[in-house]
Amino acid sequence: MAIKHWIAGAALAAFAAVGAYVYLGTGQQAAPQSTFVLLDGSQQSTADLRGKVTLVNFWATSCTTCVAEMPDIIATHKKYQAQGYDTLAVAMSYDPPQYVLNFAQSRQLPFKVALDHTGAVARAWGDIKITPTTYLVNKRGQIVKSYVGAPDFAELHRLIEKLLAEA
Repeated sequence: MAIKHWIAGAALAAFAAVGAYVYLGTGQQAAPQSTFVLLDGSQQSTADLRGKVTLVNFWATSCTTCVAEMPDIIATHKKYQAQGYDTLAVAMSYDPPQYVLNFAQSRQLPFKVALDHTGAVARAWGDIKITPTTYLVNKRGQIVKSYVGAPDFAELHRLIEKLLAEA
């Protein structure tokens, strides 16, 4: 019986640690150097994110939370795009490229969508296994906040506005 309580306690502690990590964000570490291959075949690097506040969203067409949050990500992109905000949606390596292309076209995604064919981008950004996982990157290319699961969009908007106001 004591072992069951210990295991349950350890599991709760682990979940609490993950929750604290998600809530507290990641501080301001540099975004990992990556090359993103976009749906049109062009490439973008982490260095290209500098100068804008950017939401980097790791997602999959098979992820119900990812699909459910996409209208809010679209609305956020449209709301702040003219102020120097950008969005980059990175499809996971296991997501069939045709599904990603169909999703992007049918939903008329107004931002860049990348295919992580080899999983190298997800590994570079923290060995992402859970979708959605989202990072907010400031104009200097630093990760300011991370989310596992759908973000609180009201909180996200306040943070975006604060970051857009920075020089």
